Amino acid sequence: MGEPEVVKGVDLERYMGRWYEIASFPSFFQPTNGENTRATYILNSNGTVDVLNETWNNGKRESIHGIAYKADPNSDEAKLKVRFLVPPFLPFIPAVGDYWILYLDQDYQFALIGGPTELFLWILSRQTYLDDESYNKLVQKAKDDGYDVTKLHKTPQSNPPPQ
Repeated sequence: MGEPEVVKGVDLERYMGRWYEIASFPSFFQPTNGENTRATYILNSNGTVDVLNETWNNGKRESIHGIAYKADPNSDEAKLKVRFLVPPFLPFIPAVGDYWILYLDQDYQFALIGGPTELFLWILSRQTYLDDESYNKLVQKAKDDGYDVTKLHKTPQSNPPPQ
């Protein structure tokens, strides 16, 4: 897989707020039967981003906190690093991960997130659902970037979402 093309010039302030996971590659640090998975981002005054990832597993809320920051402060590429504030009894969670915005629509309503390897891929939306045309556009972009899109797993989202 070559290096995927990354969005340039993202307005981080506009990107902040809540995003719902529409689909993702299953990963070993997310429960396989997670539902209503979402991420909430808050911009700090120093330019870093507070990250709260939440998922519901058998009706029980699970969450993990992190801090995101630009991988290269001098680049206009949307390549972030996320450092998770992990409890020490979970040594297998990578403490720092890549968060590359591979596609973002002009209204900041849906996004494709990946990284330098094929391990991770997320389709995110401001709503708990995404129309087929937008979804297929993101899947095609991922495919063009060399991701194995057959591994995408749709995340069940309830409407309205949990509080």
